[in-house]
Amino acid sequence: MDNYIVQLTIIGVAALSMAWIPAIMERTFVSYPILFLLAGVAIYLLPLRLADPDPIWQEDYVVRLTELSVIISLMGTGLKIRRRFSWKNWQIPLRLVSVTMLLCIGILALVGWHFLGMTVAGAVLLGAVLAPTDPVLAEQVQVGPPHDKEEDDVRFSLTAEAGLNDGTAFPFTWLAVVLAVAAQNNSDWLGEWVVRDLLYRVAAGVGIGYLLGRLLAYLIFFLPRKSSFPRATDGFLALSATLVSYGVTELLHGYGFIAVFVTALTMSSYEEEDYYHTEMHDFVNQVERIIMVILLMLFGGSLVTGVLEYLTWQGALAGLVFLFLIRPASALIGLIGVDCSLKEKLGISFFGIRGIGSFFYLSFALDKINFVDANQLWAVVSFIVMTSIVLHGVTASRAMQYLDTARKQQPEVKEEQQSLKSSPNDR
Repeated sequence: MDNYIVQLTIIGVAALSMAWIPAIMERTFVSYPILFLLAGVAIYLLPLRLADPDPIWQEDYVVRLTELSVIISLMGTGLKIRRRFSWKNWQIPLRLVSVTMLLCIGILALVGWHFLGMTVAGAVLLGAVLAPTDPVLAEQVQVGPPHDKEEDDVRFSLTAEAGLNDGTAFPFTWLAVVLAVAAQNNSDWLGEWVVRDLLYRVAAGVGIGYLLGRLLAYLIFFLPRKSSFPRATDGFLALSATLVSYGVTELLHGYGFIAVFVTALTMSSYEEEDYYHTEMHDFVNQVERIIMVILLMLFGGSLVTGVLEYLTWQGALAGLVFLFLIRPASALIGLIGVDCSLKEKLGISFFGIRGIGSFFYLSFALDKINFVDANQLWAVVSFIVMTSIVLHGVTASRAMQYLDTARKQQPEVKEEQQSLKSSPNDR
């Protein structure tokens, strides 16, 4: 049997099923990522010998595949956010990517060092890869496509947080790398990390993303109105913009994740009523779903072929404490003083979904330098992502319905939120 043909067939069937599975699963309280995770488990339990013994763990292609998945997701995330950028409107996600994320990184690093016995570099890497909320698997708790006018605080905050912190976690991933390098050669790392990895790369990501977003908005919306320049009509432009924004920024040594999200936000802030925003979003969303299905099935295969081999009861306990205590408590601390209900704060705090982004950061760091804690890191991160997919996948639908019902019973809150919505004259 030709394994390559078998793999193509399985991927084709999985991608084909995405035409119906999401709509079917909407009738239940279970998210469709759980279904494809279980499909991966089942397929790799069969004697098909599809690939290497473990399809995720220690595989070089994981860095690139997860990287592609995240940047495409960031473009789609940025395109569907409709709220004007200001401190008042964005204070919740900004608090989540500053106070909450730093607390999660610091506490997880301490847990990894003191409780799990990791090196300092390994512990910092554990915190860095698990701090970001995942933009790929969080569809159930995010805002809808650009033409969907509903944008409540919970969905907006989780959507914007996923877009922002998948870039802002990068400096701390690099911190773990430079700490691992410094442990080997006793180099002076602090100044270089602050200037290069913390300041320059973040600023470059924001600046390049904004400039490219303005340029693309000009080419897409303004120039066709003022001249005979042809109007863009194909949704694949969003995918092209993703690759250009990411590639240019990385060539200039900035953070491409930040640039892609800022590019998308900048594009979506112009001519926001134009249906072309929806065309672009829908195209990248379809591509994102196909890649996500492949990764989920590979991850499911890894769960039964060795990635959890190095998981200890301490690692499992640390993972559960993170999901049920550290993330929610850190988010609630970050939301102190925010004007929203306790129910909404609890929803925002609980649904810090972990997923594909964590695999990218982990495989990226391990590709740069060998960590002595690599096996333990893969096991703990995989356990947390698996638990998050199941835990949040079976609770998100009902929790969002409950919050929607509670919000609609408060018309004054709904009216205030609608006033925050962007309009063509405001942007």
